[in-house]
Amino acid sequence: MRQGEASRTALGAAGHRAAHQVLEGGRIFADHLALAILGDDAAEAIATARERPERRPLRLFVAMRSRFAEDAARRAIDLGSRQIVALGAGLDTFAYRLKPLEGLRVFEVDLPSTQLDKRRRLAWAQVGEPPWVAYINHDFQRGSLTAALLADGFDNARRAFVFWLGVTPYLTEDAVFATLGELARLPGGAEVVFDYANPPDSIADAAARHYFREMSARVASAGEPFRCFLDTGALHWRARRLGFVEIEDLDRAALANRYMPGAKRSGAGGHVARMATP
Repeated sequence: MRQGEASRTALGAAGHRAAHQVLEGGRIFADHLALAILGDDAAEAIATARERPERRPLRLFVAMRSRFAEDAARRAIDLGSRQIVALGAGLDTFAYRLKPLEGLRVFEVDLPSTQLDKRRRLAWAQVGEPPWVAYINHDFQRGSLTAALLADGFDNARRAFVFWLGVTPYLTEDAVFATLGELARLPGGAEVVFDYANPPDSIADAAARHYFREMSARVASAGEPFRCFLDTGALHWRARRLGFVEIEDLDRAALANRYMPGAKRSGAGGHVARMATP
């Protein structure tokens, strides 16, 4: 991401969520604010999706990862969690679709430029900022996430649900595991949902490899190159060493089995993992 600019990849992910509402009718992931928060950029996102059908697998993966994360978040809320943390929140709208609930806090963590852009879009769309939302400035490559949260009212003695979507591929591996380590050490416990990508040389399908190279060039030209790829087995081993005792990990095929039974599967896709401490 270029200094002082909102994240282009966050805008791209929002575009996929918005296009999914129109082109697939939000069949996998329904978000009635996805179009509103994009404002004037919504039409371009939808037009691009129609003109570039090869991007459909990525759009569906974005929809599936959002559905998986929000289903897990709502289960956590139903079970009593009142602290929700959105790491790299971007233009995500989950906090603005929640109903009022006593004690609920949603901590949106991102870089200041992206948060400023989001809040401008919310104001333009006349979407109010709920009193349960706190905006936390944090750079995952430096500084303590826990300290940033505590400075804005986070209670680390209470359990937290965390979702972290569309971020890890753009960080260093050290930064990814530093963040997971901080979450694992929270005294009140944590459950986290995040997505990640396996190393490119593990992509067997030639068309999928071609699409991955194209996407890599596109995000690099936007100033946000891919930097981190994780082997699934090694990730699980390190996560358990950090203190996570419950791990659920779905690759693209497993996500499709859950949310798109019977659909043709094509294109490259990452993983979505849910991990929890005791």
